[in-house]
Amino acid sequence: MAIIKYTDSERDLLARLMRAEAVGEGDLGMLMVGNVAVNRGIADCLTFRDIRTISQVIYQTPGGFSGKDSPLFFSAPTSSERNLANLVLEGKYFHPATHALWFYSPKTGENCSPTWWEQRLSGRYKSHCFYIPDPSVCKQIR
Repeated sequence: MAIIKYTDSERDLLARLMRAEAVGEGDLGMLMVGNVAVNRGIADCLTFRDIRTISQVIYQTPGGFSGKDSPLFFSAPTSSERNLANLVLEGKYFHPATHALWFYSPKTGENCSPTWWEQRLSGRYKSHCFYIPDPSVCKQIR
């Protein structure tokens, strides 16, 4: 059962975003990006108060995903990428993105900052650092 409402075109949009943001990090990296996107659609806190659909999540301004501007974003998703998107839409979570609302990639050789935009580090996977809000602030995703 889906944890957020979506259409087939939104599932494809999510799959394309996951590829654009993390194809170099393999399936697990793409799944974690998907977790962050879905969490933003579920969260009713911080800058995500009126964000409820996958389309709104991806195209949020300010604060959306930079991957939407990548050439990797513009081609149709593969069936494998669609399957990955389905997993996160069905509520499969992957640490350290389980409760994350943000991620970024530090420069090569740099460590993750312990906080980013006043949010705390939940962990790193390959080149992405994931950040979670205080549980008392974003109760929907804890």
